Amino acid sequence: MIETTVVIVGAGVAGLTLGNFLLRNDVSCIVLEKNTREYVEQRQRAGTVDARGVRMYRAWGLGEVLNGDPLPEVAGGFWIDGEELPIEFDDEDTNDSILCPQQVLVRNLTDAFLRDGGDLRFQAADVTLADLTTDVPLVRYVDTDGSAQVIRAGFVAGCDGDRGVTRASIPDGILTRYSHEYGYAWLSVLAAVPGTSSGMAIHSRGLAGLIPRGANASRIYLQIPLTSTVEQWPDERIWNELEARYGSARQTGPIIEKRIVPLRSVVYEPMRYGRLYLLGDAAHIVPPMSAKGINLALNDAETFARAVIQQVRNDDAGLLDSYSDDCLGHIWNYQAFAAWITDTMHDAGDTSYAGEFRKKIARAELQRQFASPAANRLFAELTSGVN
Repeated sequence: MIETTVVIVGAGVAGLTLGNFLLRNDVSCIVLEKNTREYVEQRQRAGTVDARGVRMYRAWGLGEVLNGDPLPEVAGGFWIDGEELPIEFDDEDTNDSILCPQQVLVRNLTDAFLRDGGDLRFQAADVTLADLTTDVPLVRYVDTDGSAQVIRAGFVAGCDGDRGVTRASIPDGILTRYSHEYGYAWLSVLAAVPGTSSGMAIHSRGLAGLIPRGANASRIYLQIPLTSTVEQWPDERIWNELEARYGSARQTGPIIEKRIVPLRSVVYEPMRYGRLYLLGDAAHIVPPMSAKGINLALNDAETFARAVIQQVRNDDAGLLDSYSDDCLGHIWNYQAFAAWITDTMHDAGDTSYAGEFRKKIARAELQRQFASPAANRLFAELTSGVN
C-alpha cells in the first residue's frame, strides 16, 4: 500500500501545475497519467497564458516554465470583411499575457516537477477510485509491468479532462451539468507553416483564425456548420477559404491534422465529491474563441493548492470546504465572457446562424470596443484574466 497526501489524476497543465505547487510546499503527491510522456509533451492545444496566469507562476517561483521554444516575431491583427483593424492594449495592468504553446508548458512543468523529485507515473492504466467519501480514499491502477497498485490518499485531484475517469466516478445525481451548444463548429487544422501571423477574421463566409503553435507550426480555425465532415475539407479548400475570409493570401504549407470541434460551454456543480476535487476540463469547458480553458484550469490548480496547503499546515479545512464556490464564481464570470465573445465574433459575420439583426448588433458591439475607452478597458481586463 502506497500513501500520499494528494493523488493527481492527469498530467496536463492543471495536474502538473498543482503538482509543482504542492511539491514546492512540502506536500506529498503522486501524479498518474494514462498516456506516455512523449504523447503528453507533443499534444497540441491552445497556449495563451493570460496576465493572471503569468503572474501566478511567477508568484509561486515557477516563472521559468513559461520559457518556451523560440518563436519568430508574430504579427497580430483583426480583420472585418478583409479590412485589417488595429488592436492595442497598452495598460500595464493587463499586458503580461504571453503565447506559450501548451506542449511547451507541459514539457517545462514536467521537467520542473521531476527535477524537484516529484513522483510522476506515466502509462498508469485502468485507474479506479474508491471510498471517496471517507477520510482515506483509494486510487487503484495497473503499472507498466502489469502489477496492480493501490494508493491511499488524503485527497484526489481530478485533472483528467472531460472524458476522464475521475468525474465518471461520481455517482449519478450528485452533480448538476449546465451546458450551452452554440450551433456551429470549428474546423481545427494544424499546419507546418511558420507561426509568424496571429489574428481573427470576421467575414460573411464565417469566422477564421490563425494562431502560432511554435516556430514552424500554426493552428487554423474555420467556422463551419455542425453537419460538416473532415472529408469535405481537402487541403486546397482550407487554404482558399482562409484567404477568402482574411481578404488576402496566407502562407501555405503541409497540413498535419484536421478535426472538427463543436463549440459548447459546460459547467459541473459542485466541483467536488467527498475527497475528490475536479479541476480544469473535468469540471468545465469553454469555447476556444475565449482562450480561457487553460487559464480557468490554472485558477482551479492554484485555488486547490492553497486549500490543501492550509489543511496540511494549519489543520484548517476552510478553503477545501469553499473550493467549489470559490472556483465557480471565477468560472461563471469567464463563462459569461466566453459566451459573449463567441456569439459576438460569429454573429458579426455569417448570417445563416443568427440572422441580419444579430449581425448588426454584433457589429455595434465590436465598434464599441474600438470607440469606447471604458469598453476597451473591460475587454482588456477580461482577456487578460484580471477582472
